[in-house]
Amino acid sequence: MNNIKVVIPARYASTRLPGKPLQDLLGKPMVIRVAERVQSALPQADVWVATDDQRIYDVVSAAGMQVAMTRVDHESGTDRTAEMAAALAWPDDSIIINVQGDEPLIDPLLLQQFSEFCGQRAEFTMASVMVSMENTDDVHNANVVKLVTDANSNALYFSRSPIPFVRDVEQADWPLDAFYRHVGIYAYRLRELKLLSATAPCALEQLEKLEQLRALWLGIPIAMMHWQGELHGGIDSPEDVERVVAVLRG
Repeated sequence: MNNIKVVIPARYASTRLPGKPLQDLLGKPMVIRVAERVQSALPQADVWVATDDQRIYDVVSAAGMQVAMTRVDHESGTDRTAEMAAALAWPDDSIIINVQGDEPLIDPLLLQQFSEFCGQRAEFTMASVMVSMENTDDVHNANVVKLVTDANSNALYFSRSPIPFVRDVEQADWPLDAFYRHVGIYAYRLRELKLLSATAPCALEQLEKLEQLRALWLGIPIAMMHWQGELHGGIDSPEDVERVVAVLRG
């Protein structure tokens, strides 16, 4: 566990919810709630917030948490994490878990199991999380990312299209247990993270708008952990804020 780092990217700009990391959730900014949840779940990990805005930096620093300023022009949390890791001169064998800054209800058990999953894998390069599909509509929803894996639970491909395609069966009758959805929590060995960040987006990534396809294109194995617990969902809109506040109250 000593070589595990956690980075929480916290970007100020948001189309639907500007200043999202500072959104008040029952008296605490969202980014603080996320960081506290991570620290509670992984007390031995080295936890950092990576931001592009002085206001977020000041709030996190005032809470006594580790925070680093990064460039404004990053297109993904992966690139922001890579910049921060380089600035802090972390060793190449570090395992870095990237936790989205808009997931204040992320399950601590998920973080614990994922951390153990990464630490126990021989020749670890990269990992992420998948869950069983819960309804047929999600199979055909382009906003829900599907994936297929090999015999060792390494990802073969991610897509917004339904994969696998179930031939000879009406789409309304496709078996749900054939499908998995991707959950956007990642872990990387730092040397693979550096390679990803230094590589331009590949054609498949540009077509699907899925940055994890760059890793597969480069031949980096992505080990997939099957999470069977509850998912609460992140915050992308004012309606999500109301939902999360209701859960926190309850």
